Amino acid sequence: MTAPDTMPRNRPAAFSGGAIIGALGGLIGLGGAEFRLPLLIGAFQFGALEAVILNKAMSLVVVASALPFRAHAVPWSAVVAHWPVIVNLLAGSLLGAWRGAGWATRARPQLLYRVIAGLLVVIAMILLFGHSATQHDAVPVTGIVQVTLGVIAGFIIGTVAALMGVAGGELLIPTLVLLFGIDIKLAGSLSLVVSLPTMLTGFARYSQDSSFAVLRKNRAFVLLMSVGSIGGAFVGGQLVGIVSSAVLLPVLAAILVISSVKVWQHS
Repeated sequence: MTAPDTMPRNRPAAFSGGAIIGALGGLIGLGGAEFRLPLLIGAFQFGALEAVILNKAMSLVVVASALPFRAHAVPWSAVVAHWPVIVNLLAGSLLGAWRGAGWATRARPQLLYRVIAGLLVVIAMILLFGHSATQHDAVPVTGIVQVTLGVIAGFIIGTVAALMGVAGGELLIPTLVLLFGIDIKLAGSLSLVVSLPTMLTGFARYSQDSSFAVLRKNRAFVLLMSVGSIGGAFVGGQLVGIVSSAVLLPVLAAILVISSVKVWQHS
């Protein structure tokens, strides 16, 4: 359950928490939603489904702002040139987002807490072992097999993104690099392009549930945390290269595992 009567006292904490999480996300090239979700459940005491919906709203703001931020490094022409890859992944991710959000609105809260806890551990493992992927000159498969795997991967990513209210970049970027052989910098922009309609689809499905009212009740909270996340992401991006990934990624993975335990205990 939410505690709307206590939210005004937590607005400075919302901005500060968003800024810190945004900085962490900026450092590793993600939006930070993976870290924001446990904060919403643990520190701010939102229910699982309400936390996912709030996280989805803030992730949309961060992703939409990140696209123009990256335009100077990755031109739009390079992104548009890879439209077949975008369409390939969207073919699965849009369906996955709709199905995932639908399942989340029907699931028992205890089960949803446990699913979120398990996914946090999976993302922690991806941070440790999959985030350092570099461009592969030779893709493992081509043709219809590649397209089929792209749709399947998109469906899984869309489902996970809907269940957690995240953009899915931690899964999309390795998929773009390993399955399609795309440079990791370009993969970051392509992942944002795929994430935006995927998240909007999940958001549309969540809007049909009564828990969607949490956004109206906590508009100022959402705005402050979103602004903090954007500002933090910008600062974190400037710190790239100063903080070693070899040190940062294990620490962040450990934070996610600890958060997973705390979320599991909510069930």
